[in-house]
Amino acid sequence: MVQQKGLNLVWHEGKVDREGREALLGQRGVVLWFTGLSGSGKSTVANAVAQKLHERGRLTYLLDGDNIRLGLNKELGFSLEDRKENIRRIGEVARLFVDAGVVTLTAFISPLREDREQARVLLGSDFVEVFVDCSLDVCEERDPKNLYKKARKGEIPEFTGITSPYEVPENPEIVVHTHTESVDESAEKVLEYLGRHILPGLLG
Repeated sequence: MVQQKGLNLVWHEGKVDREGREALLGQRGVVLWFTGLSGSGKSTVANAVAQKLHERGRLTYLLDGDNIRLGLNKELGFSLEDRKENIRRIGEVARLFVDAGVVTLTAFISPLREDREQARVLLGSDFVEVFVDCSLDVCEERDPKNLYKKARKGEIPEFTGITSPYEVPENPEIVVHTHTESVDESAEKVLEYLGRHILPGLLG
């Protein structure tokens, strides 16, 4: 748990609150937290969901793992400590997006249940965990960035699924199976959940 270092700090509420922003947008803010192995299809499915929501007039934003590490978290590596801080920051950023009324999609390996649970506690009912289930063998076959090959050669230390653990979600709200489903099928699963639980009228 990161300790607050700054003193004499007070959270300031604006004159426009979350309820007002959501009313303006005609939607509820929520976080779709995509988790899975490298190469499982997290970003691909998240992008497909974002596109489908956009086509239905919903405001979305995708927080992608590589993009965040190229900017906000550029000083973080892949040690356990840095991974935990990476996910902590993403949770905080996602909370701000939700407060803005945005349907927020995050695509991060986020391998540890403890870290995902921390995000769930932070976001409460606004947190929807999407487990992108894909076998390690299939992920290695895909290997779009040649990361598994490098990890097998020892060129990448602490690589999730090879030399660092991935803890499968125990009770995710949504599970998509990208080794047996098309991208469209997986995306539609997510939209169906949103339509039934979060965004009324989405499927109408």
